[in-house]
Amino acid sequence: MNFTEKLESKLEDTYCEAFEGICTRVIVTAEDDETIKRAAYDSTANPGTVIGRVEGGVESWLDEDETPDGRKGVMLQFWYGRNDVDNFELELSYRIRQDILVKPFTSLFDASVNPVGKIGTSKQVGNCGDGYEWEEDLYGRRMIVVPIAVPDFRIETQLGYMKGVMGANLWYMCKTKKAVLEAGRAALKAMEEIKGIVTPFDICSAASKPETNYPWIGPSTNHPYCPSLKDKIGEESKVPEGVNYIPELVINGIDKNAINQAMKVGIETLIDFDDVITVSAGNYEGTLGDYKIYLRELFK
Repeated sequence: MNFTEKLESKLEDTYCEAFEGICTRVIVTAEDDETIKRAAYDSTANPGTVIGRVEGGVESWLDEDETPDGRKGVMLQFWYGRNDVDNFELELSYRIRQDILVKPFTSLFDASVNPVGKIGTSKQVGNCGDGYEWEEDLYGRRMIVVPIAVPDFRIETQLGYMKGVMGANLWYMCKTKKAVLEAGRAALKAMEEIKGIVTPFDICSAASKPETNYPWIGPSTNHPYCPSLKDKIGEESKVPEGVNYIPELVINGIDKNAINQAMKVGIETLIDFDDVITVSAGNYEGTLGDYKIYLRELFK
């Protein structure tokens, strides 16, 4: 089949729901690649916005000429699913304090685009210096220097925050385990080329639904789409014939255009795998999200 035929036969005529969120976009630098990777992956490892925590992802890796202090670095995004700047500031500080500040020779800079507001970093991060921290003008920016045992952590005094789109998603329904991993990783790699997006869950095995029998845990499994329940729940199952796995790719982006581009290249990549039977998306019949993104309209 050519591309048009694959698109027609494999792409479901449906939409995903996405949500408005607030996010910061920051640059983290360090002395070596290993430290940068550890800071990046540790600080973005727990996608927790559905339980009221911050989630994040790697947008891009940066060369020396792309960072304020002339060292290698990484562009990270951190997201919060509620329009509550005070709680966002607190939750973000946990990620910075526990996963970045503690790494040797790291610095953190604002990289926001058209921010709608600013978050001060003195109260929740700068005060890690126990009152001995100070401010300096460095690299053309106002920085807080936090004295620590491996001197010293530097963070910009204010981080811009933006409103963006989070929770956009693609479901790719697979025949084989191999397709789950190979197609998903290929799609994630393709989406890395799109500026302004992150994929906080990597390949996600656990599509959820808002209603649950156990509200204290938050969203629970979307049981009609669990292949292992197909024979147990009978007609309630929505797992298509021949589908044994339904992984999900979740996308957050600084604007809807970035989301649309990422979803488009993700679909283009996924449908090229023979054992990907259908590409679909998760929605709740339009009742939950701020946005509807129709999959087939991305190709018009």
